[in-house]
This record gives sequence, structure tokens and C-alpha cells, in this order.
Amino acid sequence: MPKVEFIEKTIFNIEGFNVTIKKDGKDVRGDASLPYNYKAGKMTKNSANVSFFKEKLHKQYPGYEFDILDNDGNKQRGNVLLSTVRDTYLIDEEEVL
Repeated sequence: MPKVEFIEKTIFNIEGFNVTIKKDGKDVRGDASLPYNYKAGKMTKNSANVSFFKEKLHKQYPGYEFDILDNDGNKQRGNVLLSTVRDTYLIDEEEVL
């Protein structure tokens, strides 16, 4: 049984953004275990919104809630597109120069 911390890292590696898994409104400890890892072969479409993605996660992990986070750790509203969330994780070219 994979640990919550590993599942959250797997979601980040596939989807390109951070997710916090919650139960009864509280963060689930990273060392807690869930029955199986995140099941996705590829990232969810950029045109999907946060609500759609939360529902996708809820189907895999019933009884849990999820916060979708931008690169600054801010929770994203349901109508925000996943492309917008992913863009916050991109390195700004001006920062590199």
C-alpha cells in the first residue's frame, strides 16, 4: 500500500502540479497509506478544470477531499483550467537571465 506522500509525488510527476489529500477537512499525513497509487497513464487535458480533476481523484479515492495547488501553494478554485495551474510551475525566462 503506497504512502500518501508517494501518491502526491506521483500526481505531481504525471499532472505537473501539487495536490494535497485531505480527510474530514484535515491534511492526511504523508506516512499514512492508501490502498493503491494514482492511476493515470498520462496527464489530464489542459482544457479540463480543477473541479473535473477533483472528481477524477474522488472516484479513485472515495471519502477523501483534495486541494489543487499552484506553485505558490495557493488553493485553486473549481473553474480554473489545469493549463493555468500548470503554467504557474513554469520557470519564467526573465528569472533565468
